[in-house]
Amino acid sequence: MELEANQTHGLVCAHHHLYSSLARGMPSPVQTPTSFHEILKSVWWKLDRALDLDIIEWSAKLGALEALRSGTTCIIDHHESPNAIEGSLTTISEACASVGVRVNTCYGLTDRNHEGSERAMAMTEDAKRGLEENHRFIDEGGRGMIGIHAAFTCSDETLEAAAGLASDLDVGVHVHVAEGEIDASATSRLKPFSKDNWLLIHGVKLEDDHGLKGTIIHNPRSNMNNSVGYAEPLRFSNPVGLGTDGIGADMVDEFRVAYVRLRENHIDESPEKVWEMLEVNKSLFPECINDVVTWTYHKMEPWHLAFTTGVRPVNIQIDGEHVMKNGEFTQVDAVEIEAKAAEASLRLFKKIAEIT
Repeated sequence: MELEANQTHGLVCAHHHLYSSLARGMPSPVQTPTSFHEILKSVWWKLDRALDLDIIEWSAKLGALEALRSGTTCIIDHHESPNAIEGSLTTISEACASVGVRVNTCYGLTDRNHEGSERAMAMTEDAKRGLEENHRFIDEGGRGMIGIHAAFTCSDETLEAAAGLASDLDVGVHVHVAEGEIDASATSRLKPFSKDNWLLIHGVKLEDDHGLKGTIIHNPRSNMNNSVGYAEPLRFSNPVGLGTDGIGADMVDEFRVAYVRLRENHIDESPEKVWEMLEVNKSLFPECINDVVTWTYHKMEPWHLAFTTGVRPVNIQIDGEHVMKNGEFTQVDAVEIEAKAAEASLRLFKKIAEIT
């Protein structure tokens, strides 16, 4: 299929936390976090614990809606909700499908909620339930991977169990790797298990010759926001894709951020290097090739898009069906989704405030 200059295939967000869509406007922590670990504990891990299935549903619908507004038709999602594990992946999958977005999702195993220890010596009940949720979802025909939060919050037993189930089900593992110094030991702990179908998220503190197999997903905006440093993604021999780590699903905008971040360190590099990351994304979710997106801008090419803001889709076809025409959604009530999501966000914020 030959596309016109202002048409592309659908875009793929290779790493997204769909529940982050409700986090905008979340009250600030009581104390300002001063490190990456404090950000995790005082913001994101609290949010995880406050999630229930209803909040997850409306957050996923809102995240999928915003993805389509950005021309993104496929999302690879990483999810955690320790107080609402069972059924969470089906809730996400059905919510995205109702909006028209394809999703590959997983539950991120972690032992971090084990009382009295940052990382339990053995696999905890939370991790076992998360493993079973991944297993159930994929067994029932869901599109997913086996999720791991990060090695530093998991016991050796949990890492081995996750890798084993992924091999048994012939799927990859989706895991945060060396996002900050606190996860510096990830390389040695994951190396015995990693395979080419794994997704290695972030890699900021990975060694150049780390030896891990899999595709690295670069999240430049998130890494800057968490002040963890720059991943220098071109130094890796692994394939490198592009994600947002939950800060929306606008892959054209993330491409632009990734380009200027690259140029900050390498003045001789071109936007074509970052555009290649979006091509890697397509290989992870090849169904996007069948989607057609018509844009407001006439040149959907890296040198143009690197310096052109405000580019938006006008028409989107998924599996031959129009989900957007002339900038309007054709199959969902966007106003209702946004209203229901706003109600869910208020409940979420209230629950977060009650968590000590």
